[in-house]
Amino acid sequence: MSSRKSKSNNLIQAEYLSRVQRILRERFCHQSPHSNLFGVQVQYKHLIELLKRTAIHGESNSALIIGPRGSGKTMLINHALKELIEVEEEVKMYYKQLNLETVVGDKVFGSFAENLSFLLEDLKKGDWNSSCPAIFMSDEFDLFAHHKNQTLLYNLFDISQFAQTPVAVIGLTHRLHILELLDKRVKSRFFHWQIHLMNSFGFPQYLKIFREQLSLSAVFPDKIFAEKWNEKAQNLSEDRSVQEVLQKHFNVSKNLRSLHMLLRLANQLCSVDSKANIVRGLSVLEICLIIAMKHLNDIYEEEPFNFKMVYNEFQKFVQRRAHSVYNFEKPVVMKAFEHLQQLELIRPLERTSVNAQREYQLMKRLLDNTQIMNALQKYPNCPTYVRQWATSSLNWL
Repeated sequence: MSSRKSKSNNLIQAEYLSRVQRILRERFCHQSPHSNLFGVQVQYKHLIELLKRTAIHGESNSALIIGPRGSGKTMLINHALKELIEVEEEVKMYYKQLNLETVVGDKVFGSFAENLSFLLEDLKKGDWNSSCPAIFMSDEFDLFAHHKNQTLLYNLFDISQFAQTPVAVIGLTHRLHILELLDKRVKSRFFHWQIHLMNSFGFPQYLKIFREQLSLSAVFPDKIFAEKWNEKAQNLSEDRSVQEVLQKHFNVSKNLRSLHMLLRLANQLCSVDSKANIVRGLSVLEICLIIAMKHLNDIYEEEPFNFKMVYNEFQKFVQRRAHSVYNFEKPVVMKAFEHLQQLELIRPLERTSVNAQREYQLMKRLLDNTQIMNALQKYPNCPTYVRQWATSSLNWL
């Protein structure tokens, strides 16, 4: 009964860990709107007020969100849209707002330009009382400013001023002098709202951001698990070696995207199999000894082995397939065997006594078959017959 309960607990823990992975992946890779905003509360207030004027009160607007790459422009707009959807359920995806499937009918567009032209015309003909508001967002806004005649920008800003349908046009850019790139006619249609994002926080705030990026929110299903997890995140942020790494990173770049890249890199390094990496740096003789141990473990079902058994298995391979290529003297093979022990790829079952013969000391392998085969796949210039020996069955000879 206790073993069944233990198994059930392990499954629950695995499910929670999987959920944590999904949460962190959303934060680090997809600019999740469910994570917290840091240091941009004032800018967020301005943006959400501007969008609410369009979505709720039917007032058209246009604005630019300006900030260096990684300053949180996309995250800011994602949070604002999330709040709009929660406050006003009618604020949906733009195509759903306009109900275009009933407007277009059987009309077929030959290009994106024709499609966009139809949308703009439809917005101009809308009725202020019955039309649903539309929100246009343009990432990398400066790229549109470099386009010939800036026709798209002109049309978007034009409908935000004169169309009957309430429209908000939000541009995201890292170019501080973006207005200098706009034509006069485009500039005349722009409302000149500008929201600037600058990462002006210090290192203590950066540490807090680091901790909160790793922490779980109060809505996590298991509060005890979340509390323990958050305690670990707190301890990690207080670790001196971690703070030193973060301080160096902060001095170079303090944007959140860069921090997320650092955290993803840390995860990749944690998941690297160190023993498999060691195997890829071994000599061919040492690789052959590990393969011999693999076959012995397959034959004797994970029973301990000694040097004598490994040497005999290796000699079979040399005599039947490799001939004189790897016909090393026994002391040389013993030296390679001892090197594997120094690298902690094998270990003795008992402490070595002074009088014990090294050849017969029982050893245990610290690599599993999967690690060995993965390492061999990446081993540089591994001889074909050695690779075949590793992948062969017990009766391959």
